[in-house]
Amino acid sequence: QVQLVESGGGLVQPGGSLRLSCAASGTIFTLNAMGWYRQDPGKERELVERILTDGRRIYADSAKGRFTISRDNAKNTVYLQMNSLKPEDTAIYYCRFSTSFSLFYWGQGTQVTVSS
Repeated sequence: QVQLVESGGGLVQPGGSLRLSCAASGTIFTLNAMGWYRQDPGKERELVERILTDGRRIYADSAKGRFTISRDNAKNTVYLQMNSLKPEDTAIYYCRFSTSFSLFYWGQGTQVTVSS
């Protein structure tokens, strides 16, 4: 059974940085994209940034210039480096792995709080 385990969330001051990690246990066949999403209470989950197997990145406007996604295929791990954090970045961040057969695996979520 595949499980995604996230780490790296926490409390940070505005302008600070955090690095999120998400590692998969188990074997994922035809793994394709890895991505990060976030969700505020009462709002829909939204894309932050995704990275495809060829390294192409797809990101939300809110992440442009501040967040960087990367992946380690050998470790089945995806990272999200978040810089210049703002209070509006506060949310629960979820990782998602997807396969070529449109199977999706989600992590349990990690809280990111940006506050002074």
